[in-house]
Amino acid sequence: MQKPATLATTDPRWARVVARDASADADFVYAVKTTGVYCRPSSPSRLPRPENVEFFDSAAAAEAAGYRPSKREAADQSAVRRAAIVAAACRRLEAAETAPALETLAAEAGVSPWHFHRMFKAVTGLTPRAYAAAHRARRLREQLGRGSSVTEAIYDAGFNSNSRFYEASDDLLGMTPTSFKAGGADTEIRFAIGECSLGAILVAQSARGVCAILLGDDPDALARDLQDQFPNATLIGGDASFEQLTARVVGLIEAPSLGLDLPLDVRGTAFQQRVWQALREIPPGTTASYAEIAARIGSPKSVRAVAQACGANHLAVAIPCHRVVRSDGNLSGYRWGVERKRELIEREAHVPALASGT
Repeated sequence: MQKPATLATTDPRWARVVARDASADADFVYAVKTTGVYCRPSSPSRLPRPENVEFFDSAAAAEAAGYRPSKREAADQSAVRRAAIVAAACRRLEAAETAPALETLAAEAGVSPWHFHRMFKAVTGLTPRAYAAAHRARRLREQLGRGSSVTEAIYDAGFNSNSRFYEASDDLLGMTPTSFKAGGADTEIRFAIGECSLGAILVAQSARGVCAILLGDDPDALARDLQDQFPNATLIGGDASFEQLTARVVGLIEAPSLGLDLPLDVRGTAFQQRVWQALREIPPGTTASYAEIAARIGSPKSVRAVAQACGANHLAVAIPCHRVVRSDGNLSGYRWGVERKRELIEREAHVPALASGT
């Protein structure tokens, strides 16, 4: 004898629950009478008996009826709330002429300064102060790139005095603003081009640290790439002491899992810095997808932007964008060629086996 249809099974929303339809999450929630909790349609929880199900147009309606969120739903709500708090703080930092104090940002969010600091860094990958500095540096580079005078760029970037700006200019630009505006004029960058097992390699160093590690087949093309970054900088061939630095970088290419214990001159937008920091946290011998990196930095919808940030990396292997793969595990584009990416991943994967003597 066929069982009579219940209200839930005749409701078209039940089919979407059975299908774990994530596209329905914004349309309704379902509550379970026997447990007193409600879930989103995409919830992976075990399906309840249809006769115990009740539908609501929103979480607020379910809670008004006496239901509470499931553990997963509560965690999701908490994550959404954290993201909203941090997004509001980012907008506040970007709009302010002077970066608000940590205590001010925390008070506006309704949490303690310690909790706010930890939450902000977990979502963005940067501290509030570092985020404000990176945003200010981006605005400064944009203004100088548009041809603004140095004075105009200083005030448009949010500095209220020349002295405060010049105290921070080296950290923001890696050089004086006049030199940056002139494409690196009066800036010295030492470099050397050599050979490694992956082909030609160029290593360059500014006063702040290693600013470029480029790989390729054509040494002349690598030199042009460096010159394009700083068209008016003074490029100086490395001496004998610089050759020692080059040798250490070549050692990194041969054994990427060992890392590079040298200061790096890393320049990029706030978003790029978040991506590059996440890349440096991928353990050697493992990989992560572009989508996973986007989720780790709190921007799950920015998968394409993550890929673009990987492509903008000028520090091969030191910032290990070779450890990022597609969601299906296959290799995708790599600034220095997919075959080099495959070789670097294989080298890191074999290190544990070699260390164990197997």
